[in-house]
Parts: sequence; structure tokens; C-alpha cells
Amino acid sequence: MKTEQIQKALETIRKDSKKRNFPQTVELIFGLQNLDLKKPDHQVEFFTTLAKSPKKRRICAFVGPELKDEAEKVCDLIITAEDFPKYSDKKKAKALAVGYDFFIAQANIMAKVATAFGRTLGPRGKMPNPKAGCVVPPKANLQPLYDKLQRTIKVSAKTQLQLQLSIANEDMGDKDIVENISQVYKQLVHHLPTHENNIRTAFIKFTMSKPVRVL
Repeated sequence: MKTEQIQKALETIRKDSKKRNFPQTVELIFGLQNLDLKKPDHQVEFFTTLAKSPKKRRICAFVGPELKDEAEKVCDLIITAEDFPKYSDKKKAKALAVGYDFFIAQANIMAKVATAFGRTLGPRGKMPNPKAGCVVPPKANLQPLYDKLQRTIKVSAKTQLQLQLSIANEDMGDKDIVENISQVYKQLVHHLPTHENNIRTAFIKFTMSKPVRVL
């Protein structure tokens, strides 16, 4: 996928897209091929870091006493292990899952996190994930992780041969959008069994625009 192709597609979308009352998300859509998703080694699931953050990510931390002070300084919400029973209320647990983008967990209470929040966060793919660095030791420095998560997205194709990713917003400059798209493409190619040969198509679109093909 060449930079010139991406830039030309963006120019087309900006020209043809009506102005909305909200900043539209820039979405990157891949059609995949020659993958048997019943085979674990053909399934796609990884986290990648964008060059530029498209929006503020809200981050919640599940902590014990060892990490409480650090998490209070850095994260948007902390929930201590002793407060877990409060989230047995399904509505409260669902509001938590919807309201936060990433969840960090102190490693030595991860079993308690799974018991208390697994049913709510698991189906949404939001359980604290070691692959994203979200399971941390009791004395962790959380600021670098918090900053990294602001630019992190999850890429997952485990049930269908398509990926649709939010990678920017229309208010960002074209240079930053192109950089984010290029970064995701390179990482996707790296994680596919036969690399570029597993990508059938690629489209870019705004939330309310028609998709424009770039590959």
C-alpha cells in the first residue's frame, strides 16, 4: 500500500463527504483471503501502536494496595480489590465496560479480576491483556503504559475474513492519518501467514462516507 494511494483516497473522501456536526472517525477496512480461521495459526489477533492518537482513551485500573497510589496519579479510574463486590450489579458492570477503553490489572489479583469482571469484559474483548502490557507487577510505573495505550488499537479477525479498524479522526492532518494507516498495514502484513498475499482489499472511509478503495 503506497503513501500516494492513501493520500489520493483521503482527498477523494474529504471532497465527497458532507460536513457533519461531529468529527467523523477514519476507518480502515481490510478484506482477507487464503486463511482458514478454524486454524489457530491463521487467526489474527494483536495489538499495535499508532503513530498519532485519534482520541483520548479512558483507562481503568484494577489494583491492590501496592499499586493504588500510583494508579490514582495516572489512570482515569481505579477500582481496588475490596471494591470488586460493588460491581456484581450487572448495570454498574456494563456501564464500566462501556465507559472505558482499556483495563489494567495488578498481576497478583488477576484471578480476582477474572472472577469479578470476566463475564462483563470478556465478551467485549476488554479483559486486561498481557499482550497489550495491561497485566502489571505490583510496583509498576504506569505512566509509560498509560501513554502507550492512548495510541494502541486491537486488531482481530478470528471469525470472519474482514477487519474494520478506527485509526484516526477527520480533524487530524492527512500526514498523521497516512502515517497511522501505513503503520497498521505494515503490522498486519507482519502478522499474516503469507503476508501481503493474505490481503485481498483495503478501503478507507469516514463514519458517514462511502468507502474508497486503496488496495
